[in-house]
This record gives sequence, C-alpha cells and structure tokens, in this order.
Amino acid sequence: MAIGWIVLGIAALLVIYCVAKYNALVRFRNNRENAFANIDVQLKQRHDLIPQLVATVKGYASHEKETLEKVIRARNDAVSAQGINEKIAAENVLTSALAGLKVTLEAYPDLKANTNFLQLQEEVADVENKLAATRRFFNSATKELNYAVESFPSNIIAGMFGFHKETMFDLGAAGREEAEKTPQIQF
Repeated sequence: MAIGWIVLGIAALLVIYCVAKYNALVRFRNNRENAFANIDVQLKQRHDLIPQLVATVKGYASHEKETLEKVIRARNDAVSAQGINEKIAAENVLTSALAGLKVTLEAYPDLKANTNFLQLQEEVADVENKLAATRRFFNSATKELNYAVESFPSNIIAGMFGFHKETMFDLGAAGREEAEKTPQIQF
C-alpha cells in the first residue's frame, strides 16, 4: 500500500512538473510574440513618422528655396530690364520678393531648414534606437524560449506540445550586405 502512495506521489510530482514546464514554455512563447508586436509598433511609427518628417522638411525647405528663387529671379530680371517702365516693374517685383524674404527671415531669424534637417536626423535616430531596443528584447525573449525548448528535460515537454526553436531577428544575408553600406537620407 505504501508503494502505491509513493508511485502516486511521484506521478503527481511528474504531472506538476510537466504542467509547470508547459506553462513556462507558453509564457516564453507569449513573451516572444509580445516582443514582436512591440517591433511592429516601432515599425509602424517609423513608417508613419519618417515620411511625414521628410515631407515637412521638404515642404519647409522648398518654401525657403522658392522664396530665394523668387528673389534671385526678380534680381536677374531687374538687372536685365530695359527702359524705365520695365525697370520700375522689375524693381517692384524685386521689392516684393525681398519683402517676402524679409518676412521669412524675421519669422525665422536662423536658417530653419538646417534646424529641421537636424530635427529629422534626431527623430530618425530616436525611432531607430527604439526599434533596435525592441529587436534586442525580441531576441532575448526568443533566446529564453529556444533555451527552454532545447534543454533537457523541458525539451521533452516542448516536443510533446509542438514547441520548437524559433528564429532570431537578424538582418539575413541581403540585409547584412545592405547594413554594411553607409546609411543615407535623400531629399
């Protein structure tokens, strides 16, 4: 009778161990899935943010460029104007263009396009740093899951319930080749 209780106790401990290992594997898998969801959030932010910032900077830079081009065009027209009426008209256009430039410079005493480009670089770096951190967390969660799936005796439980080694987030061969190039932001 005592042997029966011992066998039953050992079986109960074995079941408790299996349940604990199964639950740990589920926790590791869910941590990994959560980590990947965080990567998706950062990718979405990057996909939404970067084009908007680039468009904003381009819009601002083109506004400054347009103002400067108006001044240069008006100046060239004033220099090449023939006759009094043509010169008066050209100088009025130049005065108007200069007034527009003056308003721009008064509103933005320093060269704001440069500031916007610096801000864009900071935002890009911030998003990329957040993305790198979430990728590291994902790889850490994947490492924990893979360790549990591959180590004995939890590998027995993992095999019984279909858990398997998962892939780390890496660049892959094509991505590694691209990553070795110096990144460039083009406008």
